[in-house]
Amino acid sequence: MTTLPPIRILTATAFAALALASCAVGPGAPDATLPPSASGAFVGAATPAVTADAARDDWWRLYDDPTLDGLILQALTENNELEAAAANLRRVRAALGEARVGLLPSTTVGATAQYGRASAATVPGGNGGQPLDEGEQYDVGLDVAYEIDLFGRVSSSIRAAGADADAAAAALEVVQVSVAAETARAYADACSANASIAVAERNIALQTDTLGLTERLLAAGQGNGLDVARARSTLQTTRAILSPLRAQRDGALFRLATLTGRTPAEASEAARACARPPQLTQPIPIGDGAQLLARRPDVRRAERNLSAAAARVNVATADLYPRIILGGSVGSTALDAGDLGSDSSFRFGIGPLISWSFPNVFAARARIEQASAGSDIALANFDQTVLTALEETETALANYANELDRRNALREARDQAAQAVRLSRLRFDAGADSFLSVLDAERTLVGTEAQLANSEALVTTYQIALFKALAGGWSAV
Repeated sequence: MTTLPPIRILTATAFAALALASCAVGPGAPDATLPPSASGAFVGAATPAVTADAARDDWWRLYDDPTLDGLILQALTENNELEAAAANLRRVRAALGEARVGLLPSTTVGATAQYGRASAATVPGGNGGQPLDEGEQYDVGLDVAYEIDLFGRVSSSIRAAGADADAAAAALEVVQVSVAAETARAYADACSANASIAVAERNIALQTDTLGLTERLLAAGQGNGLDVARARSTLQTTRAILSPLRAQRDGALFRLATLTGRTPAEASEAARACARPPQLTQPIPIGDGAQLLARRPDVRRAERNLSAAAARVNVATADLYPRIILGGSVGSTALDAGDLGSDSSFRFGIGPLISWSFPNVFAARARIEQASAGSDIALANFDQTVLTALEETETALANYANELDRRNALREARDQAAQAVRLSRLRFDAGADSFLSVLDAERTLVGTEAQLANSEALVTTYQIALFKALAGGWSAV
């Protein structure tokens, strides 16, 4: 009976395993489907303030505001959160490169030099009971090992790392969307605060004139101290509005400085001087649901996370099967350094190595269960991200359309309140009405103008929220 050498037995075992195995094991990626109703027109698209044209990446340019353009460009190039996200992307891509190396053979170059004596007990015959000679031994060599990706462990690891890299790229885009929107919002908040300050200052001027009138009438013996006290109270109440408005403006400027990579002391002077929030002169292009979900980087990130999780299930499943590594070595071993490289010192070896962790099968199955649960989590997160994207967009559309209606009503109310002030002054001057009517009309005008200024600010805020929901700003860098 012929006995095969051990290396041939290992080779035969390896090819038998090849015949029994497929290229990859484990389930495929879960089906990340979109609801049919998510691809059509938006529910809030009926308002004339929007259009079905494709959304723009550089949405801030619709405001035609050079200051805003410059601030967003600065933020997209110097924001610290963006720098951190970009560094994270480089880190994950480096991990992808490391995973791809698994497809290549690994090499080890070694060199040793030692002096010693072997144990006589390890020598057949015991060397006649005599001690062995002491001496030197030198060795140099090259070892090569290559894992046959028989069950897809390496390729699945690469797919997982590639999906991680795509998810990190999408995460960077998420930050870019947020930075662009928050920069525009901070600028608009500063401008809106200035507009409200201007309204308050106009009302202060009006009420100062009214107070002067009551004081002159009192000095002439035609007025009374009660009217003067009421006029002063109304004036001081309006002046009290200024301090919180200035605090709001400064807070917005400081927030803007942080977003653009500056200290509060370096806050934009152009933003500090702006008189009104940025204005749109055309409807907002919003596209449809299908375009939205294709644009949203958070949806894309969730989908890539799902792919990575599914690939890790394959990696965990592959651990149930043996690993087959083809290896070889070549080198030179000699008792004298001068003999290294000689024909007599030359050595080589080649053969497969099969490793199979039978006792750890239960641990491997536990890892598979963990990976499968991670895949289910990623699928649920994807579904939730899609719903959240649609919710944010529809909410932004509803807020914007309804605030436009509110602003129109407040403009009419403001005009009527201004007319009431004018008429009440005329009636008071003619002696047909009391001074209390003048004060009441002025208080109504102050309140209406404050509400209108707030509505103007909210219109811009809701516009920016809509642009952010539409995911503009990440591909325009």
